[in-house]
Amino acid sequence: MGFSQVAVLASAQTELRPAWNDAQHIDLISSVVTNVFKGTGLSLDDVDFVIDSGSDVLDGRSISNCGFLGALGAHHKEEARVEEDGLWAALYGVNKIRSGASKVGLIVAYSKPSESAIDLYWSAMVEPFYQRPVGFGQKAALGMQAQRYLAAYGITDSDLADLVARRWAAAAANGGVAMGDAPDAAAVLGAGEAAHPLTNLMLSRPVDGAVAVLLGAEDVARRSGRAPVFITGMGTSMETHAFAERSANTLDSVAAAAKMALGKAGWDKAGAADVAEISGPSAVGELLVLEGLGLADAGKGLNAAMGDGINRSGGALPADPVIATGLVRLAEAAKQLAAPVRGGATGPEKAIVHGTGGLAMQTNCVFTLEV
Repeated sequence: MGFSQVAVLASAQTELRPAWNDAQHIDLISSVVTNVFKGTGLSLDDVDFVIDSGSDVLDGRSISNCGFLGALGAHHKEEARVEEDGLWAALYGVNKIRSGASKVGLIVAYSKPSESAIDLYWSAMVEPFYQRPVGFGQKAALGMQAQRYLAAYGITDSDLADLVARRWAAAAANGGVAMGDAPDAAAVLGAGEAAHPLTNLMLSRPVDGAVAVLLGAEDVARRSGRAPVFITGMGTSMETHAFAERSANTLDSVAAAAKMALGKAGWDKAGAADVAEISGPSAVGELLVLEGLGLADAGKGLNAAMGDGINRSGGALPADPVIATGLVRLAEAAKQLAAPVRGGATGPEKAIVHGTGGLAMQTNCVFTLEV
């Protein structure tokens, strides 16, 4: 018996804000769980399992998801927690459905970094005896990563600023991200220093928010009244924990995850995708992801990053709901594939999605989507 194909049936997101001061975690989660069923012909009664992604460290208490089970719709249902980016929760859900054990799964990821000291969250992942006491953390690691990359390939600060401004403009056009005026390249360069050569705006902006994705088996998807967006390939891999032992100017785990996903999808290369929604904690991180995926040669990620099909939603630089960012990328890519096309034009048919986690992108996950 063959495996069932699995489709993204629908998604829902809250607005992504620097701080949801007037809403608690449970409010954000309830909002997306309520809205994700609209227009699908399904209800919470049809859901076989719920998988949520969140962080006890960011939430400030152990087993924090136990306080959110009602909002998640997990009462009297199978529920599991993935303490990693929501794209891994989606991977778990896809495999549950493909196994034949379930038909419909609800994947929810949420984050409120505004209530946390985000730098301490990242430093908790650092080796505790030698590196953490001297202040090594996410910003320092990303700064070192950027220094090496810029020096190796002759990329300038202005090049990075142009990319960041492009992402903010895309997020403003796409909607769903709270912001004032989108910063231009000059504002990006003039922002305070995060870790040389990166300014604060060259790092992803932590935001509060939640996202829900409804997954279904092929027969459910074809009854939903919408063109199914199928998940055709998945892959995941991990860099070594020790930052100093990783390869310079490349993310080996992105390449490994992409190879796995592309092989499952039967794609010869990532360039087969019309749409790419990728995560990156810094502007240089985006370039390394594009090169790892095979969308650009080494040192040429900037050219690819400025292409029309890359991060049409704006990506993680203007809005990074830590732990939920990869699931947002999946939701955004699926919406682009499912969007109606007018005037007889041909819309995008394939997408590649990337999520990341850990210090300086230690873990990476890749999905392929097709209509």
